[in-house]
Amino acid sequence: MIPRRAEKTLKEMARGYPIIAVTGPRQSGKTTLVRHVFNDREYVSLEEPDMLELATGDPRGFLSRYGGGVIIDEAQRAPALFSYLQAKVDIEKRYGAFILTGSQQFGLLSGITQSLAGRAGMVQLLPFSLEELKNTPVKTGSLFQILYKGMYPPLYDRKLDPKKWYASYIMTYIERDVRKLVNVKDLAIFQRFLRMCAARIGQLLNLSSLAADCGITHNTARAWISVLEASYIVFLLQPHFKNFGKRLVKTPKLYFFDTGLAAQLLNIQDPEHLAIHPQRGGLFESFVIGEQYKMQYNEGVAPNFYFWRNNLGDEIDLIIDKGDRLLAVEIKSGNTLNNDFFLNLEKWRKTTRAPADHTYLVFGGDSSHTYKGTKVFPWKDCVISPE
Repeated sequence: MIPRRAEKTLKEMARGYPIIAVTGPRQSGKTTLVRHVFNDREYVSLEEPDMLELATGDPRGFLSRYGGGVIIDEAQRAPALFSYLQAKVDIEKRYGAFILTGSQQFGLLSGITQSLAGRAGMVQLLPFSLEELKNTPVKTGSLFQILYKGMYPPLYDRKLDPKKWYASYIMTYIERDVRKLVNVKDLAIFQRFLRMCAARIGQLLNLSSLAADCGITHNTARAWISVLEASYIVFLLQPHFKNFGKRLVKTPKLYFFDTGLAAQLLNIQDPEHLAIHPQRGGLFESFVIGEQYKMQYNEGVAPNFYFWRNNLGDEIDLIIDKGDRLLAVEIKSGNTLNNDFFLNLEKWRKTTRAPADHTYLVFGGDSSHTYKGTKVFPWKDCVISPE
């Protein structure tokens, strides 16, 4: 098993919460991780019909079977359990007794917020981060090989063809989950919606345009985006609203948590095709910002990530809000530095009067240095971790 950064967070939470909840996309390694960390717990999956029937039909009897604690996989399938869990942990007061996993934010998080608030520690587990793969025998390859392949664990645990694996993933998981969360009558239209989302990666989200291209209503497009967010397929990067004297854009940007999935939806044939594809820049932005999310989620911390754009088109790809300061990060897929890469950072500094050492550039090359106070990082070291 490739070590996961979230392991430390899970162990810490198990010393302070009676319930640990791990959520994330399907096939991100949730079950493997919790069974490794909590290997003394019994394990039950609610995807097994008999276990699901017992958990929903007799929640108290189901929980009484596991006196020493238990891992409950796909716990959101039995929402009635949460109220009984609340009563049980309040009486027993044992930390780390119940480990819940789920691949849908809606079901698991709503159950926790309604019944288990203050009793559950939350970890969101995304596919592998680049940092997790660095110190392993796994050969990640070039930047474009990584963007094409993505970071889902099965593609690294086993020698699988990414194109075939993602086709199966879309059919088996995304569409199955979508059917549970929203009434989709025509899956072909939803597949088109997915492809149109991938075509807009790294762009401002225009729901009206997206709906028109798919032949659906604005409200349907909004609902489907929410489903993709709940399934950890896409995320919306919100704009930073602080007023620096110019009108700011207030529309979020659309990204995918995994570039391999987006590449397949874009019908990119191989890494060489990706290197010349029009969405190369958007995919690279998605990768770099996604790596920041993984770092925060693995530590059990809510991300404070934004972008900044004014009505003149000046834009910073990523703003990291540290509370006492804002860090500005530009992301460029080119592997040769040029002065144009720094123009928006210079405009940002003039607008905000931010010091130069609060600005960063991540690019597709291999070197790291400082240029006029801006720290430059290669794609292999793209996670911004200021002291």
